[in-house]
Amino acid sequence: MKDRTNEESADPVEGRQPVKAGRQGPASTRLGGKNRQIQDDPKGWMERMLNPVNMNLAWKRVRSNKGAPGIDGMTVKDFPAFARKHWERIRAQLRDGSYRPAPVRRVFIEKPDGSLRPLGVPTVLDRVIQQAIAQVLTPLYEGEFSDHSYGFREGRNAHQAVRHVEEGWERRRYHAVDCDLKAFFDTVDHQRLLARLRQKIGGGSLLRLIGRYLRAGVVLPDGTQEATPLGVPQGGPLSPLLANIVLDPLDKELTRRGHHFARYADDFLIMVKSAKAAQRVMASVTRYVEGKLKLTVNRIKSKCARLSECAFLGFKIGYRGKIQWTEKALKRFKERVKQITKRNRGRRVQDVIHELRLYLNGWMNYFGLSHTYRVVLELDDWIRRRLRLYYWKQWKQPRTRRRNLIALGISPSEVHMASRSRKGYWRMSANRLVHHALNNQWLKAQGVPELRTIWIKLHYGAGSMPASKV
Repeated sequence: MKDRTNEESADPVEGRQPVKAGRQGPASTRLGGKNRQIQDDPKGWMERMLNPVNMNLAWKRVRSNKGAPGIDGMTVKDFPAFARKHWERIRAQLRDGSYRPAPVRRVFIEKPDGSLRPLGVPTVLDRVIQQAIAQVLTPLYEGEFSDHSYGFREGRNAHQAVRHVEEGWERRRYHAVDCDLKAFFDTVDHQRLLARLRQKIGGGSLLRLIGRYLRAGVVLPDGTQEATPLGVPQGGPLSPLLANIVLDPLDKELTRRGHHFARYADDFLIMVKSAKAAQRVMASVTRYVEGKLKLTVNRIKSKCARLSECAFLGFKIGYRGKIQWTEKALKRFKERVKQITKRNRGRRVQDVIHELRLYLNGWMNYFGLSHTYRVVLELDDWIRRRLRLYYWKQWKQPRTRRRNLIALGISPSEVHMASRSRKGYWRMSANRLVHHALNNQWLKAQGVPELRTIWIKLHYGAGSMPASKV
C-alpha cells in the first residue's frame, strides 16, 4: 500500500497493490488459483467481505468507535501503520482459510446490582474483520427480522421499544411476562447458530471464519486462557448481529402466537390482558426457549406481574400508562451526580461543571423520554444545591467567602452571617445568603445545565413551549 502522511485519515485496508510472492505474502498462485477460491467460496461471500470499499467502511466505523486494545496491545491509532505493512498477508490468509483470530481480552464491568458483566475485547484487526463481516451479512437478515426487535439494528432504538410497550398499555394489556435469559451471550450453541448461518451463506470459507471467531477463546485478567465452546462474546462488532439471528426464531414464534411484545437484545417483554394469561404464556415461552432454542430462562429474575411493575430498558409504565424512568435508574443517576460533585475531589469548579454537563446531557437524551416533569424540576433544584455546596467548599477560608459573597451582591453588613458560619457544607448550600449569591441565573451563566430545558426540548421541540404552559 502507498504510504500516507496522515495515518489517522488513511484507508489502511484498501488493498490496491498486488501481492508479491515471497515478500508481502503468498501470491494468488500459492492459494491454488481461482479454482481453489471458487471451490472454497462458492457464493463469493468472502470476496464481498474483502472488497476494498467494504473493508474501508469497516475500518472507519471501528476507528470512530475507538475502543480499548485487545491482547496484542495495539490501539486504534496504531492500526493504520500495522495494516499498511501486513494487510496483504492477512488478506491472503483470509482467502486461503489459514487466518486464525486472536483470543479476546476479558474485562468485567460492574452492573447496577453489583454483579459483574463479562465483556470480550477483540484486537483492532479482528474488530475490523468482524465489522466487515457484519456489513455483508446484515442486509441478508435485516429484511427478515421482526418489527418487534429493536436492539442493534440501524434505524431502531430503545425508545422505540419502550413506546411499543406503551402501546400495549393503550391496548389494555395491563399484565406482562418479564422474561430474563440466563447468561444468554455465554450459552449460545455454536452448532445451532452456524446451522442457521449456513442456510443463508452456505458452508464456505466465511462460515468457517465465523466459527473460528466463536471458538477463539478468551484471555482472563490473570493471563490464563479459556476455551469458548459456547457463547457469543459481548464486545465484538459481529456479536449483536449473531445475537439477533439466534433470537429471531423466538420473535417469529411470538408473532405467530399473536402476542404484543418488544425485544431489545436478550431483554424482552410480552404484554397480555390478564394475570392468568401471563402465567400461561410464561410457561409456554419457557418451554419454547429451553426446548427449541436450547437457552435457559432465569426463573429468579423472570416474573409475571402487572405491566406497571415491570422494568424495561430502565423505564416502566407508570400512572395512567405514562412512560417513567425506574427508581433504580433514578438512584444510579443521583449516585453518579454525587460522585461528580463530591466536595473533596479537589478539581476546579469549571472542570466539575463540564463533566456534569456531559453526563446530564447524555442521561436526559435517554431518560428524558419519561413523563416526569415535576421530578425534573426537583432534580434541577437538587443539582444546583450540589454545585453551591461545591463552590462553598472551594472558597473554604472565611475571607475568601466574604470576598466572593460581596462580589456577588451580598451586603457587607450581612455577609458575616454566612462567611463565619460553622454549619456544615450541605446546610450552608441552602443558606439564604448563599442561595441569593449563587442564584439560578448565575449558575446557568457558569455553564450548569438545566434538566428542565432539555426535557422541554425533547418533548415539545426547541423554544416551542414556555415553562408556564408545561
